[in-house]
Amino acid sequence: MDSDTFDELDRQLVHALQLNARAPFSRLASVLGVSDQTVARRYTRLRGGNWIRVLGLTHPEALGEVRWHVRVQCTPDAAGAVAEALARREDTCWVTLNSGGTEINCSTRAHPTQSDDSLLLQRLPRTPSVVGVTAHCVMHTFFGGAQSLVVKSGTLTGRQVAALTAEAPAERPTAAPPTLDEADRRLLDALAVDGRAPLAELAALTGWSASTVRRRMDELTGCGVLYFDLDVDWRIFQVRTHTCLWLSVAPAELAATGAALAGYPEVAYACATTGPTNLHAVVLTRDVQELYGFLTSRIASLPAVRHLETAPTIRVVKGPGPFTLPPRRR
Repeated sequence: MDSDTFDELDRQLVHALQLNARAPFSRLASVLGVSDQTVARRYTRLRGGNWIRVLGLTHPEALGEVRWHVRVQCTPDAAGAVAEALARREDTCWVTLNSGGTEINCSTRAHPTQSDDSLLLQRLPRTPSVVGVTAHCVMHTFFGGAQSLVVKSGTLTGRQVAALTAEAPAERPTAAPPTLDEADRRLLDALAVDGRAPLAELAALTGWSASTVRRRMDELTGCGVLYFDLDVDWRIFQVRTHTCLWLSVAPAELAATGAALAGYPEVAYACATTGPTNLHAVVLTRDVQELYGFLTSRIASLPAVRHLETAPTIRVVKGPGPFTLPPRRR
């Protein structure tokens, strides 16, 4: 399968799932104007081919954790092995090979009280073949997490979006991180693998009733701990170029520049960080020519940008979920 295999209905289904990840096929079908069987067939094809994964993920900030973006410079012969070793760690996500295979980018999270011996940042410099490490603490997210580039695709009408989001539980952030018990952990671990796992399966894992599982998911979503996201192969949207940007911006203009960057349709993620640069973004474009246009028009229009680094991605080793599935077809 390649990008030409996917049609507008496939893209509408992906958009609908991003908005309401656990909606029954019947509801998705009603909104999209097709039969239940068509939605089930399309979803099975996309999910079975690893083109999409629905994931239930947790907000680090809601759990009192700190996020870091780490840039690791390696010798070319060892970069792949180091990236895969990082991907196997439970505390990493979005592990990518960049810059021709000489740099690894990854995200990690840790609680401030976590033991130094288990921290990724403490262990990395001792890894053979690592020649440099730069760590950026995430201070503020402008776009990303529960938000997704899918919602910028415009494949659904305003009426369809409203129909899919009408019953979403309202977020009620708590002052202190909620206490999670062992059953909560089992629930979250299962959802991280399959965000559409049936209630009966989740009930068996937690020892709760199906109604308790549903209520607890609503509670965790409402307090900001749990959100649902899609891991998408962007070739569905005819997007093939993934690039990391590291920008230096005048501090007085950081908030305005980050907000402007987050509004661009090509920007999948944008955050303010500590470190030698203070603004990080991930940009998705159809090809390098479109990336050039983005840099020379949209980025060029941001007057506070003083310095820019670009790091094209050559392989996504690990996405937002567990490192358990085989690589997508190429």
